[in-house]
Amino acid sequence: MRITKNAACQVLLNGKVYPCPVSMVMDLIGGKWKGVILYYLKDRSKRFSELRKNIPHITEMTLSLQLKKLEKDGLVVRQVFGEKPPLKVVYELSEFGQSFKPVLEAISLWSDNEITVVD
Repeated sequence: MRITKNAACQVLLNGKVYPCPVSMVMDLIGGKWKGVILYYLKDRSKRFSELRKNIPHITEMTLSLQLKKLEKDGLVVRQVFGEKPPLKVVYELSEFGQSFKPVLEAISLWSDNEITVVD
């Protein structure tokens, strides 16, 4: 994955031009579910059913679509094991996705610091 920036601070990724680095990141991980999916994949690979259990409010269709988008954007790798059904499909962060782990951890730390525990 090659990300470049020109003199006008425009960011180029996969043939797409972004006005700034933040807009590129928000395009890659923006929306309700992408960041959540990446969070649950940050420590280990998981099967689709494991992700569904981790994120109970996401529909199967939405999870499937978001995983495809994350794979297309190079953040997630989908590995298929076996040659005939039932296939074992595992999702994990790509090398590019691994580079995003410090951001996920910073977001988690920030939210932990802002959350007030009530009894």
